Amino acid sequence: MVLAAGPMVVAARGHLVGRERETEVVAAALAAGRNLLLEGPPGTGKTTMLRALAGGAGVGLVLVEGNAELTPARLVGHHDPSRVLTEDYRPDNFVLGPLCRAMTEGALLYVEELNRVPEETLNVLLGVLSEREIHIPRYGVVPAASSFRLIAAMNPYDAVGTARITPALYDRSCRVALGYQDEEVERAIVARVTAGPDDLVHRAVRAVRLTRTHRDLRIGSSVRGAIDTVLVAAELAAVRAEAEPSEATGLDAARTALSGKVTVQEGCPRSVDEIIEEIWGQAEPGKR
Repeated sequence: MVLAAGPMVVAARGHLVGRERETEVVAAALAAGRNLLLEGPPGTGKTTMLRALAGGAGVGLVLVEGNAELTPARLVGHHDPSRVLTEDYRPDNFVLGPLCRAMTEGALLYVEELNRVPEETLNVLLGVLSEREIHIPRYGVVPAASSFRLIAAMNPYDAVGTARITPALYDRSCRVALGYQDEEVERAIVARVTAGPDDLVHRAVRAVRLTRTHRDLRIGSSVRGAIDTVLVAAELAAVRAEAEPSEATGLDAARTALSGKVTVQEGCPRSVDEIIEEIWGQAEPGKR
């Protein structure tokens, strides 16, 4: 199957708010037969964009969570141990892993948090990118269908538990950076997902954006924090029999939604809840 950029972009436009340039670039790279490295913080719409592009191309999207436990066997596949005991190693008792499934089906393989993947697993991916096939002992050669692509994401702002990506992987891929979108687009995203009142949507988005530059926070929240704040506030207001979320309800929702999505600077004497309360106050309409 040949991937065409036009249908992918058209399909994505119906699912995304913003991201026009990045969507076009990613679709063009995929149509050109390139593999991709997407760099950017979590919550910037990478998965949503790829689902839409895969749908427009008529191919599947196989998601893999990158972490230290992603061994080559978990990525490639393994022989069923119970059948091996009775049948010995046979091709028909091999269980395909996500890499082999994507290669066989011609799907897009999306590996999240690539820089958390062990080196030996990265070497497997490098081999596939170079040869577009993989040789599996006691099973055989798995060739990649023509529409198979590897797309890997990494967060360059989080260095905890991560490793440096080898230049060989960059050399075999194209790189696209996805940062946070502007405030107007983020408000449109939150309004679309939550259908919340404008004033609450605006305040939640502003609060989230303030977390990204606050002196006491090392990592701020993505737009998901604003979505969760609005949704929790609406439900909490209903529980409290409020026609509209009160100031206290909004603050409780913000604490609940944001406190787990931000990282406090090491050595900061303040609690995360205290910082969120300050930010929520600063995000009040009319304040600077």
